[in-house]
Amino acid sequence: MVPTAGRAIVMGCDAAQDPARLRRQIGVVFQAQSVDLKLTAYENLWHQGHLYGLHGAALKKRVGEILARVGLADRAKERVETFSGGMQRRIELAKGLLHHPGVLLLDEPTTGLDPGARRDLWQYLQMLRDEEQVSVLVTTHLMEEAERCDRLAIMNEGNLVALGTPAELKSEIGGDVIMLDAAHDAGLLAEHIRARFHVEAAVLGNQVRIEREGGHRFVPDVVEAFPGEIQAISVSKPALEDVFIHRTGHKFWSEEREASSEETKKETKKKRR
Repeated sequence: MVPTAGRAIVMGCDAAQDPARLRRQIGVVFQAQSVDLKLTAYENLWHQGHLYGLHGAALKKRVGEILARVGLADRAKERVETFSGGMQRRIELAKGLLHHPGVLLLDEPTTGLDPGARRDLWQYLQMLRDEEQVSVLVTTHLMEEAERCDRLAIMNEGNLVALGTPAELKSEIGGDVIMLDAAHDAGLLAEHIRARFHVEAAVLGNQVRIEREGGHRFVPDVVEAFPGEIQAISVSKPALEDVFIHRTGHKFWSEEREASSEETKKETKKKRR
């Protein structure tokens, strides 16, 4: 695709002017599956090596190395269709790393993985960073994964809204985060709180959100001031989702989180039956 504006420079390579040289410098793990399920793990990597000009003894050695690196050397001759989702994801990762890239790009790499497989993948990515000095760029909709990054960019509707380390971004929140569940009208409750306490109060659905130092001391005052208007209260230290709300004015949501929520609702209904 030809860019309509701007430039992308990766390891000194211009993505538009010299794409062939750039492709030799980067590895890519797509969100959608790219492994051939009818081939063995070894065969998937063998054909991937040919795409990068690798062949013969050098390719055979590298395939063996990378299979060992992702913990699948003992499954090299088995068809990928027999692998679990986590193991298939590791083959995807091996394909992206086969040609020794300096930069690895991953598009939501943990999609569809169980918690154990997600943890293993992130441990491996940290090892790549620390031991092999590979720069790892990840896109994710999961805030707990974003917390693991050294540097984080938060996007909203195609625009960059925040950039920095997770700690730096969370430090911009003014004290504790207080969430009030309104008994009736969240908008009216927010107006009352602003007038009485002279604080910023944002309305998010049926909740009122306040950032304030010493939140645990503020809560008794607000409950006493508006009896019967508040159903529930939570006080927490700032998280990355609070940074998103602070910068955009609305909650963070994703299809994956929505799907997870729907699955939880289904399981709850089953238990009730």
